[in-house]
Amino acid sequence: MQTTQTAKLGTLQIGIIVLTLITAAVHLTLLFPDPVFILNGLVYLALLAAYFLPVPIAKDNRRLVRWAYMGFAALTLLAWVAIGDKSWPAGAEGYFTKIIELVLIALLWNDRRY
Repeated sequence: MQTTQTAKLGTLQIGIIVLTLITAAVHLTLLFPDPVFILNGLVYLALLAAYFLPVPIAKDNRRLVRWAYMGFAALTLLAWVAIGDKSWPAGAEGYFTKIIELVLIALLWNDRRY
């Protein structure tokens, strides 16, 4: 008899999922149909899937996926610092999303279960 082991989701992992879905939704809808924002949202969703789904190549390289995930969030944040709308209140979504990305990086940094 073979048993299947499933990963349990704790508060940290649920936080990663929720924050990624929020930032992906913001990027998919903000300035629609700008392809850069759409691609950004899709990359967040792809990284989320690679991080949690049992995709063989990603499953065997969880640590690399985690670093890529953190790196992409950092790159998105730095791109906003360089060229994003920082006016208030018009650019409030940018500030909100960057706070989410900072927290996402922190959660990923602390999620060393892989």
